[in-house]
Amino acid sequence: MAYIELNNVSVGFGSGTNRSEVLKDITLHVEKGEFIAILGYSGVGKSTIMNLIAGLVQPDHGEVIVDGKRVEGPGPDRGLVFQNYSLLPWFDVYRNVALAVEEVFPGDSSAEKDEAIRTALDRVNLSDALHKKPGELSGGMRQRNSVARTLAMNPAVLLLDEPLSALDALTRSVIQDQILGIWKELDQTILLITNDVDEGLYMADRVIPLSVGPPATFGPETVVTHERPRDRKAITTGNEYQGLRQEVINFLLSEKEKERAAAKTKQTTLPNIKPMDISRHRPSWFVGLRPKQRKNLKSA
Repeated sequence: MAYIELNNVSVGFGSGTNRSEVLKDITLHVEKGEFIAILGYSGVGKSTIMNLIAGLVQPDHGEVIVDGKRVEGPGPDRGLVFQNYSLLPWFDVYRNVALAVEEVFPGDSSAEKDEAIRTALDRVNLSDALHKKPGELSGGMRQRNSVARTLAMNPAVLLLDEPLSALDALTRSVIQDQILGIWKELDQTILLITNDVDEGLYMADRVIPLSVGPPATFGPETVVTHERPRDRKAITTGNEYQGLRQEVINFLLSEKEKERAAAKTKQTTLPNIKPMDISRHRPSWFVGLRPKQRKNLKSA
């Protein structure tokens, strides 16, 4: 049995004619300690997959299992890092992490909580910014504060929902390496949502794309066999890496072409409107006009 299982999961939102089927018959098995990247265009259902594993959304059909137990709701064994920072602006770096620690470990002593907070901040190199508030931090530092808050809960599963998408390329690469270092140190199971093919191939053991949908399904997975730790420059210039990259891109482009073709063939149903006989609805002032006056009005 895999550590994380999504078995024939389907999810939709809304009801009646407004219902939208987001995911259909999704199946995914992740081994303990594995790093998986899920790729896809915006709006296809990537975040819904994360919310299913986190327990924030329940499937309409199928089941989600983590460590042999069916997911019925959120739990501290699964830590979710959102795309936005989700930091409280009136709390400093330390207090934003303390929120999670106090919630998950209420019975621990003050010294134990303090150690957990400082250890998490040290892992993301924020020890020198303990008392700075989010408004005093760069975008990269805010995201590291968000990651530290999740790490402080010591989750077995780390769910990363496009946490680096708003960062510049240099900051993004630095935090990518920090996350990989944390993954190696803590032996966590990580699922990363991204729309960056290179990020997925550099960080993950497997890259799995999502079709455009709706409803979306998984496309062919790509297994990345490069040894770790990976040399960013060496693998991105190698022929094997370029071949894997092209496979993923070709699938995503083919899905976009299918979406465009479907949009062209989709028929628009016009409303059933009948023209009104204005002779029956003429205003009183029109009825009182002489024939010559009516003719001049029409010609005008």
